[in-house]
Amino acid sequence: MSGRLTGIGVGPGPAGYLPLAALAALRSADVIYIPRARGAELSVALQCLEGVEFDRSRLCEIEFNMDPDRQVLQEHYAQLGQQLAAQLREGLQVVYLTIGDALTYSTYGYVLAAVRDLYPECDCVTLPGITSYAAAAAALEWPLGVGKERTLILPCPEDAATLRAEIEGHDIVVLMKVGARLPWVLALLREMGIAQHCGFARRIGLEGEVLASDLTALDAAGASGYLAVLLIRKTAQAQRHRAPHENSKGNA
Repeated sequence: MSGRLTGIGVGPGPAGYLPLAALAALRSADVIYIPRARGAELSVALQCLEGVEFDRSRLCEIEFNMDPDRQVLQEHYAQLGQQLAAQLREGLQVVYLTIGDALTYSTYGYVLAAVRDLYPECDCVTLPGITSYAAAAAALEWPLGVGKERTLILPCPEDAATLRAEIEGHDIVVLMKVGARLPWVLALLREMGIAQHCGFARRIGLEGEVLASDLTALDAAGASGYLAVLLIRKTAQAQRHRAPHENSKGNA
């Protein structure tokens, strides 16, 4: 009997963001792989599942390896792929958890590729999850695109000139993997005169959450860190509704 690998994005924070299909897969799993960042005491993915009932004895914690050495990364994912492929051949139901959506800037993409190379005929299912930027937009009530606005999603560039060009070429830019670049990114937005149209979210639904719908005065020192996303709007959002005072004038 062939096993199945299921990739699940647990959402960017609140436990209630876990889709029902993902919950069913989680509860029927024989093994649940849960990544933990190197140096961190707790897995963020596990924190996102606080209050969710499932058999935690089936958890298998793995250290999240993002070494800049490409060869080290290849060996890491090759070993993990071998471990998962062996369990799938035994007929086990294997779940791999990740933060946000499993196929949006996620390590699960590397894991899935490694497993398929070793076990091409394996049964793999990926359940769509909630991305960090979708959760940020909801928390800030910040539309990611209306009408024919063009939205770009990208990891933060290494220099201000590149980011400026991307902003000027799109209506909205979703900026991920900001990290230590936040100070110069905020300085650029203020220099362009658009900081008041932008939003920022970090650790949504978790301890240390930061939410800001106007970045004019956001303190980079207090907001920088892991699990952050920045929503950039080049111009103020267009209003399509009739303002209440306009209705009053019309009735006068």
